[in-house]
Amino acid sequence: MPLISVIMPSYNHEKFILKAIESVLKQTCDDFELVIIDDASEDNSSKIIQSFDKNNIKIRSFFHEKNRGIAKTVNECIEKAKGKYISFFSSDDVWIKEKLEKQIEILKKDEDLLVWSEGAIIDAQGNFTGELFTQMHSALNRKKSGNIFEELLKNNYICGQSLICKRENLKNIKFDENLKYLNDYKFYVDLAKEYKFCFIPEPLTMYRIHGKNSIFSDKIEWKKDDIRIRSYFLQKYGDEISSKIKNRILLNISKSYSYIGEREKAKQSVYRAIKYNPFYWANLFTLILILPGREGIIYNFLDVFYQSYRKIKKWYSNLKLFYRK
Repeated sequence: MPLISVIMPSYNHEKFILKAIESVLKQTCDDFELVIIDDASEDNSSKIIQSFDKNNIKIRSFFHEKNRGIAKTVNECIEKAKGKYISFFSSDDVWIKEKLEKQIEILKKDEDLLVWSEGAIIDAQGNFTGELFTQMHSALNRKKSGNIFEELLKNNYICGQSLICKRENLKNIKFDENLKYLNDYKFYVDLAKEYKFCFIPEPLTMYRIHGKNSIFSDKIEWKKDDIRIRSYFLQKYGDEISSKIKNRILLNISKSYSYIGEREKAKQSVYRAIKYNPFYWANLFTLILILPGREGIIYNFLDVFYQSYRKIKKWYSNLKLFYRK
């Protein structure tokens, strides 16, 4: 039995999958299997996978005749895995060669940890953009190790392609097959409720941004999924989380409702949020953002202020990162 099962769902990544597979096969820790399930790709992904499978006993590949979606494919990968640990990977990303070795050293001390790392952002051509994964998600200074359950409820900043955990701990926690896009976020929160995370600040994975990333392809459905999972958080964990976190969850729900054009539901979510944390400045800001008349002077002023604030915050984070180096 291999120590690690690297699971790789594949779909229409013929431009990237060769590099992805090679980066796994070059790992300095060689006690692993690579489980690949191609979800009925319409390009040459399956041919590339088969060319590797014929020549390497570490690879076990499977091919769907019809597309089943990412959640079902990942769950199937987990079911087929034989290793003590499962390491998640995407067919369009790249690992550095010491990735598994460095994570296993940590798991030897506590095998129930969920070990993840920083990621370097690369473009479609594989060039480093100068940005880190947690930086891209405004999470450079957020808590990343230990009990991060409530912190993660605010929003997702886990670099999933770097995550490794014990297979036994996934028995009752799966990807939600009713969600099209944000099943990974729900998965991480459910795991964070049960187990502690351990963050490695070194970028062990390279996360690729390209035109086919799910967040760019269908923003409306992405927002609908956002509403579903945050409503799930309130329903399942509402009795266990603080009022401030409930407020943040409801404000995010409101923004998503506003984006898809359901302004009445957006307003109701803000009103609920205010009850939990009446003096949080973002309550008023969110309420104004979702009001009709987006051409209004107040809205435009606040929108410009908010966008400027985000740019300054990002610039400041970059500056601190530069001086750390």
